[in-house]
Amino acid sequence: MNSMNNEVQIISYQSKYKEAFKALNEEWIKTFFTMEAGDYKLLDNPEEHIIGKGGYIVVALLDGEAVGTCALVKTTDEPLTFELSKMAVSPKAQGKKIGYLVGQALVEKAKELKAESIFLETNSVLVPAIKLYEKLGFKHLPVSDSVYDRCDTQMLLEIRC
Repeated sequence: MNSMNNEVQIISYQSKYKEAFKALNEEWIKTFFTMEAGDYKLLDNPEEHIIGKGGYIVVALLDGEAVGTCALVKTTDEPLTFELSKMAVSPKAQGKKIGYLVGQALVEKAKELKAESIFLETNSVLVPAIKLYEKLGFKHLPVSDSVYDRCDTQMLLEIRC
């Protein structure tokens, strides 16, 4: 029998979680949308395209299993700006505030790094995700250019004025 202690741990990405990072994201993207070139670029090579370029990834573990993830993708150095990207939580682990925990961990990381802001792109059908981002302090922006066809909602969290 599987004992669940519901202990969620948020840890920094390690290469052993590369497959989980991709699988968790692919699962939700394919549920609502279609995988795009920008998805494959980040999900197939997270170490090169996210970590190697000054970004961060966190992984949520539930009883030792990767059930959630999120990334901070560095977009500019001056001012230091990140994109909150690739947030995913396994359906079997939803309802445990994992999305909030991984998002909060990366907002704290951006503050630590003295980032000016974090932006994100999403879609208006993802109502729970948008509510989560609002809870993290993100504000809605007018939508401008996006690499994703599915993007119809952009949000910004200003960290320092």
